[in-house]
Amino acid sequence: MSTPPVLQISKLRREFPAGEGTITVLHDLDLTIQPGEMLAIVGQSGSGKSTLMNILGCLDRPTSGVYTVGGRATADLGPNELAELRREHFGFIFQRYHLLGDLTALGNVEVPAIYAGVAPEARRTRATELLGRLGLSERTGHRPGQLSGGQQQRVSIARALMNGGEIVLADEPTGALDTASGEEVMRILKGLHKEGHTVIIVTHDMEVAEHCERVIEIRDGRIINDRKGEGRGEVEDKGLPPRAAASQGGFQALMDSFVEAFRMALLAMNAHRMRTFLTMLGIIIGIASVVCVVALGEGSRQKVLKQIASIGTNTLDIMPGTGFGDMRSNAVRTLTVADADALEKQSYADSVTPSVSTSVTIRHSNTAASSTVNGVGEQYFRAKGLSLDNGRLFEADEVTKLAQVAVIDQNALTTFFNGNAQEAMGQVLLLGDVPVRVIGVLKKSTGFGPNSSSVNVYMPYTAVNARMLGTTTLKSITVRIKDTTESATAETAVTTLLTKRHGTKDFFIINTDQIRQTITATTTTLTILISVIAIISLIVGGIGVMNIMLVSVTERTSEIGVRMAVGARTRDIMQQFLIEAVLVCLLGGILGIAAALGFGVIFKMFSTDFTLIYSLSSIIAAFLCSTLIGVVFGYLPARNAARLDPVTALARD
Repeated sequence: MSTPPVLQISKLRREFPAGEGTITVLHDLDLTIQPGEMLAIVGQSGSGKSTLMNILGCLDRPTSGVYTVGGRATADLGPNELAELRREHFGFIFQRYHLLGDLTALGNVEVPAIYAGVAPEARRTRATELLGRLGLSERTGHRPGQLSGGQQQRVSIARALMNGGEIVLADEPTGALDTASGEEVMRILKGLHKEGHTVIIVTHDMEVAEHCERVIEIRDGRIINDRKGEGRGEVEDKGLPPRAAASQGGFQALMDSFVEAFRMALLAMNAHRMRTFLTMLGIIIGIASVVCVVALGEGSRQKVLKQIASIGTNTLDIMPGTGFGDMRSNAVRTLTVADADALEKQSYADSVTPSVSTSVTIRHSNTAASSTVNGVGEQYFRAKGLSLDNGRLFEADEVTKLAQVAVIDQNALTTFFNGNAQEAMGQVLLLGDVPVRVIGVLKKSTGFGPNSSSVNVYMPYTAVNARMLGTTTLKSITVRIKDTTESATAETAVTTLLTKRHGTKDFFIINTDQIRQTITATTTTLTILISVIAIISLIVGGIGVMNIMLVSVTERTSEIGVRMAVGARTRDIMQQFLIEAVLVCLLGGILGIAAALGFGVIFKMFSTDFTLIYSLSSIIAAFLCSTLIGVVFGYLPARNAARLDPVTALARD
């Protein structure tokens, strides 16, 4: 039984578009190649020999006709199946070597085995052995630019044999070499033939062709002669056994492919550092803007809440009249202590305090100042969120007894006692004609409430009404709502209660929680507005990434062609460029977050009363956003790279 052919073409035709018509490069060729043959395809430039080799190596497809590899019709195979043929059966030796400049000799030889899923240790051993047998043991760590032409060609041969190289396709293997190097390469190829490889050499040099056992002459796209060659020349003595390391499958193969793509992405980024940084810049600015805006917004919100807390947390201030500016409010006398007592009994009330106030001249020793005297209940300080700095607060029995005791604020302490709280304790202030004894000093308030910048003295409201105002009505009542009650619900309940008690609604309520909600809502709106601007900058940065990656695909077309020629699948190419885009965006995201944190440090140096509050969730979201940008805007360039035609990519330098 005769041995089935390893390669066979029948009525093969290849046409290329030219203007409005087509040019036929190969005309209905018939050719059969048996396993273990060494043949040369010769012809002048433009004869179609290179096009034939590209079709034989599954780098190109015929326009019509049938081409089978080991009985498999290539027309029925998809891109990944063709990649498997190039990876497992063919080994390419190019005239221009087509080595990857960022990899060492050892790294170049390993590439086909990476795509074949060979274990790292096994492929490294195999590549080292091949280079050693080709006389490059001392050059394994050198990059292509550090090797001579003959050495680069031997690296190319080793790469062709990495996965076994059952069929070796050599395109003008000696065309770019001097005589000595050319003869050495031919000895190696004859040695491969002796070891059982099918060797196909494409050349225009008849001297090279006569080294083969079979010579096929082609002219104008037609085979004009198929004869025996002389088989002249020496044979390489060193054995090159075509043993291929066993492939590993599954997860480990995918991991190896990912690691290789990751490494190549890093090499490409390092080779073009300035371009990489400029690509990142848009992402850095966008991410830093988002993080800083969120931190500014949260810092503003917390400051507002702190300031509101200083004038009362979740409180209702009940005032006479219909609202601020009501000229009749002073005539309204219906707000009484009984109202305060009734409110104190309600389930939603945490604390309740009546309030009155008057302005008097306060004297102490040789100092006199216009001040505000606030008559309040013993629960006032809790209701308003005020805390004690020194001494004590007055108690309920002192309110009942109209005690002439006072708690002063920091402004009064500074005015009358030069800021010395210990000296102030027990001292007597003359409020108009009423003497009072100082029993406590409040901490400084950071709020923006009434009289926060004036001199304030706090006394029992009963004493102020009886000894200074001569009235029993109140200026206001403050109700602090329990944390478990909604402020709106409590406000409605207070309105209902007091309206029923008074017979009419002759009061209005200031809800500090509504103030807080309004201010924080405004802050949130501004934060969202600025965040949208920051997101736009992120999108612009993403478009920049896409443009640069598209340029990168164009610049590295030849590299992509080489990787496809040695067996890279569509997903391998797409994975490499996607990883590069994601890495650029991730690094940009990290640098953007670092820039935002650095901005916070600088901001803190120049601002003592405002702090940026960074949100971990916003930082994580920014980081994930940068990754998403890499995937979204890197997809198109990666897809374009993966869909390149191998033969077109190889032809572009």
